[in-house]
Amino acid sequence: MPHPPMPPALARLPHRTDGEAALPRLYRPEEIAESLGCSAWWVKDRARRRLIPHTRVGRAYRFTADHLAEIIRIHEEPAPQRAQRTPSPASPSETAMTLSRRTRQTRPSTSSAPRLRARPPRRSQYGTAA
Repeated sequence: MPHPPMPPALARLPHRTDGEAALPRLYRPEEIAESLGCSAWWVKDRARRRLIPHTRVGRAYRFTADHLAEIIRIHEEPAPQRAQRTPSPASPSETAMTLSRRTRQTRPSTSSAPRLRARPPRRSQYGTAA
C-alpha cells in the first residue's frame, strides 16, 4: 500500500535516512529558560505577549533551536561605542564658556513643567455609596 503524498511543509524538512522527514526538536519553556539563565515565567510571559518567537502546540508554548537563536539575537545589546576625542580649546576662558553652554542646554527648566497631582480616588472603587 503506497504512502499518502507528503504535505509541502514536511517536504522542506531535512530527511532521515529511512525516507521519513526529520522534525525539529521542540523545547519546553523551562529548557529555554535554563539555557538563557532566566525564569520559565519570563519565557512564557514574553511568548504570550508575542515578544519572542515560539510555536503553540495546543495550549503549550514550544521552541525550536532557531527560535532560541532568534530570541538571543533580539535581546542582544550592541557594544558601547567610544566617544571620539575633540580637540581642546586654545584658552581657559573658551573652556569655561563651552562648559557653561553645555550646562545651560542640558539643565531642565523646573519652572515651566506643570506640577503633577494625584487623582482623587473613585468612590465606587471602595464600595461606598456616593
